[in-house]
Amino acid sequence: METSYGFLLDLAIILLSTKVLGLVTRRFHMPQVVGALLAGLIFGPAMLNILQETDFITSLSEIGVIVLMFCAGLETDIDELKKSGKASFVIALIGVIVPLIGGFVVAYFFNKPGIIESDATTSVFLQNVFIGVILTATSVSISVETLKEIGKLKTRAGNAILGAAIIDDILGIIALTIITSMADTSVKIWIVLGKIVLFFVFIGIFGVILHKCYKKWADSAEKGLQRHTIMAFVVCLLLSYVAEQWFGVADITGAFFAGIIVSKTQRTQYLSSRFDTLSYLFLSPIFFASIGIKVVLPKMSSSIILFSVILLLIAVLSKVVGCGLGAKLCKYSGKESMQIGVGMISRGEVALIVASKGQAVGLMSGAFIGPVVLVVIVTTIITPILLKIVFRNDTSGPAKVDDKLSEHFEQFEEYREGLHHLNATAK
Repeated sequence: METSYGFLLDLAIILLSTKVLGLVTRRFHMPQVVGALLAGLIFGPAMLNILQETDFITSLSEIGVIVLMFCAGLETDIDELKKSGKASFVIALIGVIVPLIGGFVVAYFFNKPGIIESDATTSVFLQNVFIGVILTATSVSISVETLKEIGKLKTRAGNAILGAAIIDDILGIIALTIITSMADTSVKIWIVLGKIVLFFVFIGIFGVILHKCYKKWADSAEKGLQRHTIMAFVVCLLLSYVAEQWFGVADITGAFFAGIIVSKTQRTQYLSSRFDTLSYLFLSPIFFASIGIKVVLPKMSSSIILFSVILLLIAVLSKVVGCGLGAKLCKYSGKESMQIGVGMISRGEVALIVASKGQAVGLMSGAFIGPVVLVVIVTTIITPILLKIVFRNDTSGPAKVDDKLSEHFEQFEEYREGLHHLNATAK
């Protein structure tokens, strides 16, 4: 019985620990998402080993990130996203090239006999390139949640980060496919590229038709708002499935476009509030905690530790410099360029997935798993903190008002609970 219902205890620990540590990090003026990430790391195999990765937690966390990206699509300013489309591509492209080169150079100096012994089956050149490919990854979910929390998702820089991160995922898939096709002849690069093109054609045609049909239905229905939520969720899940299963594109990309398709209706605010509540109460804590739970720290030698530190520095600087340079070329201000560069730092679970795929086809030695894990941990934790710093005193967009309203609402709830307590004591 304990085994069958152990998931209930896991959920209770995750929800409680993420909330408690979220409040702790907030006391130190850090985003609460940092607390959720730390909760998974502390209670997972890396430290206390109370929580382990299970199929149940993995599935729920996948739904969590899908809902998170769907909400991002709902709240995206489409006109601003269109304006930043070209800029987002340039930012993403340079933000992929610079880390790719940086990772290759670092691996070139360390991936040698006598320094770090490799057990990978492919050529050393391909192994070094693959380390660079890992660094091209960006975990958009971390930045999105942080930008939502600090109220900066709808700013000019926020839209650029979101657009660039989505394109970054596509470019990352292409880079991963090219390098794996060199190591595994069963992977056909042209088929993968063709599927990506077909995905955007599908989204362009099907998205317009679905948006018009959904908008007509949603605007004409006067009652039963719950039905709007259910139908929107169905669209989200279907497009997530279609993106991953039919076209080989990340399911979160499908979820993001589903949010854009459903947006611009009379019920957008209602839908956004309902999904935000679901995400905040249940799904997001599980997703962010699951990232920490995935982390298992391997044994590391002195040369591996040195490689890890240098790789981490390159991982951070290459995104800040690469994406920041792309933003500067696209006429963003120096402050906005820094914000965009910082917003692209996090590698999250994306880098772990890429690394595991590379190891499966002999592109990466097991000795490099430790450094990759370290890069994932540190970039995932520091990105929300750095985003809070670079967006400090930023008055662009409606964010500042939203932040204040949120703070006043929480204060009002605290005062109301205090009054209830006083009344109960008086009685």
